[in-house]
Amino acid sequence: MEKEKKRKLSRIVGIILIAAGVGILSVYGYMKISREIYLRRLLKNNINFEIPRLDIKVPVLEGTASKQLQVSAGHFEGTGGLGKGNYCICGHNSTIYAEIFNDLDQIKTGDEMYLVDKDKNRTRYRYVVTEYRIVEPEDTWILNDFGDDRITVISCTDDGKMRQVVVGIYSPETTTAADDSSAP
Repeated sequence: MEKEKKRKLSRIVGIILIAAGVGILSVYGYMKISREIYLRRLLKNNINFEIPRLDIKVPVLEGTASKQLQVSAGHFEGTGGLGKGNYCICGHNSTIYAEIFNDLDQIKTGDEMYLVDKDKNRTRYRYVVTEYRIVEPEDTWILNDFGDDRITVISCTDDGKMRQVVVGIYSPETTTAADDSSAP
């Protein structure tokens, strides 16, 4: 009789644990699916930034406040436009926040970067990497207009103490996604 009670109790506990596990996995699955749907909507409705060799593709939202940087790269207001001036963006390199630029230190001179407009043709603006450097956080001169058409990408170093800066010069091979069969 005692053995039967223990078995019954073990079954009940097992069923409860299984139900709790399924519940927890469902919540995490729902959160992951919700984030993916939100990211796809951001990619569809905003300018996108891509570094194909590093498998980076992120939306670019206007502004660099925490709200934007939690989910995307942010465009520094008042800096250049698509294919014009110094278009400056930043994003996190972190395991705590959005992991947008975690591989940015793997960039190489000559790599291609793209800004993809949100227009109906999804016009792509090609930039070629010419420079990678580390600067102090207060080095805001990197946001200046240098008289050329470039993109400046900024992110923290792995330890968060310095800033990685990647500069790409605009290369006017502007295409639309429909024209470019290699577009991701």
